[in-house]
Amino acid sequence: MEKVVTLKNGSGLHARPASLFVAEASKFAADVFIEVNGKRVNAKSILGLLTLGVPQGQSMTIITEGADEEQALNALTKLVEEGFGE
Repeated sequence: MEKVVTLKNGSGLHARPASLFVAEASKFAADVFIEVNGKRVNAKSILGLLTLGVPQGQSMTIITEGADEEQALNALTKLVEEGFGE
């Protein structure tokens, strides 16, 4: 499953929101990836997320594959759409 979301939080996908994303993604058995501009990284890796350097307003694709992929996609989409609580 996949869904395109846009980062709303002011500082983009910096260390704090990236760590929140990794923590949420790690709750699920499904494999989770983020794809931006053709580059795909494991979303359970904070280093992977930080290498993307995703700024505010950038669209990114959340991709989930596995047993609980729908629940993972819904939870991660909600996290991004709520701006990581910032």
